[in-house]
Amino acid sequence: MEIEKMQGMIEAILFTMGDSVELGQIAGAIEHDEETTRKIIHNMMDKYEAADRGVRIIELDNSFQMCTKKEAYDCLIRIAKAPKRYVLTDVLLETMSIIAYKQPVTRLEVEKIRGVKSDHAVNKLVEYGLAQEVGRLDAPGRPILFGTTEEFLRRFSVQSLDELPSLNAEQMEEFKSEAEDEAQMKLNI
Repeated sequence: MEIEKMQGMIEAILFTMGDSVELGQIAGAIEHDEETTRKIIHNMMDKYEAADRGVRIIELDNSFQMCTKKEAYDCLIRIAKAPKRYVLTDVLLETMSIIAYKQPVTRLEVEKIRGVKSDHAVNKLVEYGLAQEVGRLDAPGRPILFGTTEEFLRRFSVQSLDELPSLNAEQMEEFKSEAEDEAQMKLNI
């Protein structure tokens, strides 16, 4: 199969599926190895970015997805109702960062780190599609374990969790101290 035809097939797959598609599935569909398929897709990504196109291809943890470019947003909202935008408050961002860095993590572990009940925050993150149940802890009561989703990667513009900034021990101690001070202030109120 010639390269232009393979690109057309990949484009059709990504357009039709809507969600991200694993590299292995794409490679199987076009009957090529993963390394060649990845090169073809990255070439397509470069072409989409270089041209004044309204769509682009993004990579999410060894999967690929076709989506609209951010620059097209203003035109899109003139045609359709504005997409539902979720507001990530400081509480939600704090909870999300704990889940992202400690996953898989139970709600109780999140609460211990934050020093306050986190039911609402965790539920909101699940509702927004940023966190999900990833299993159950093998302990009494079998508490739910939470982790991040592909939507989390998409929203925070990272291809994988490996791209999250690393925290050194000094930063961790500073965050812990701030959380303890905040928890103490709430007790004194």
